[in-house]
Amino acid sequence: MRYARTRTGDMFLSSTAVLMSEVVKLGTCLVLVYLEEGNFKLFVNSLHNTIIKQPMDTLKVCVPSFVYLMQNNLLYVSASHLDAATYQVSYQLKILTTAMFAVLILRRSLRFIQWVSLLFLLAGVVLVQLAHTDSPSSVNNIEQNRLIGFGAALTACFLSGFAGIYFEKILKGSNISVWMRNVQLSLLSIPFGIFTSFLYDWNKIQDHGFFFGYDVFIWYLIVLQAGGGLLVAVVVKYADNILKGFATSLAIVISCVVSIYLFSFQLTFQFAVGAALVICSIFMYSYDPKPKVPDHTLKV
Repeated sequence: MRYARTRTGDMFLSSTAVLMSEVVKLGTCLVLVYLEEGNFKLFVNSLHNTIIKQPMDTLKVCVPSFVYLMQNNLLYVSASHLDAATYQVSYQLKILTTAMFAVLILRRSLRFIQWVSLLFLLAGVVLVQLAHTDSPSSVNNIEQNRLIGFGAALTACFLSGFAGIYFEKILKGSNISVWMRNVQLSLLSIPFGIFTSFLYDWNKIQDHGFFFGYDVFIWYLIVLQAGGGLLVAVVVKYADNILKGFATSLAIVISCVVSIYLFSFQLTFQFAVGAALVICSIFMYSYDPKPKVPDHTLKV
């Protein structure tokens, strides 16, 4: 995403990319639902029974669909203003917001070591942000502003935390398949996405067209975003939303290494310490001490 927003050439419209990602996601989920049902008649009946006959249930999905759409647009803003490694570390604050909403909405309790791990996470992100205090610069004629980038990432973290927990509650509170839920999500996200694209980029779309700046790499990015969203849904359904966030944190290491070679990223000691704290928080949160099992073996 960072490379797409800073490379040379015509700049694509991020709002249209977010919309097309939802279209790809919808098409993929429809195919998966069809494979689950086995034939076309059952497929059509399943869609009708789930989406048309249960309007209130479908409307419940409006909330996360709109929130996810705003979050994805903010991620493009953040990637435009922050280098890839800093963006990746900063966005891990979604783990903290997810934990917060898990406690508030799902009434989930966290162990003491998990709360400490969240403090480690917060400290790590703060160190990473303070490691770069450079003034606004310009890359490929795009003004870079770290404050805007971090503000967008922080807002996306709160949206991600809320939407993730809300969607987890919906998924685990019904017997509807994860793919059908994503069909509902995308069906509602697409109208929101069309409205957002024309609201913010109407003049550019009129002047240059909806797919201005698109090439093979942008389509690859769109498919990548759609696939990532579906993987997240699977993890939310079958695992834990907070664990999903911590697992994603491992991408920090890859982002840092790739950024050094691809973007000439300068890895400072302070940044390394901050990233290490974030990674350390992963293992602290995952640590689950098993209670000792009493030995009931009879002695003869």
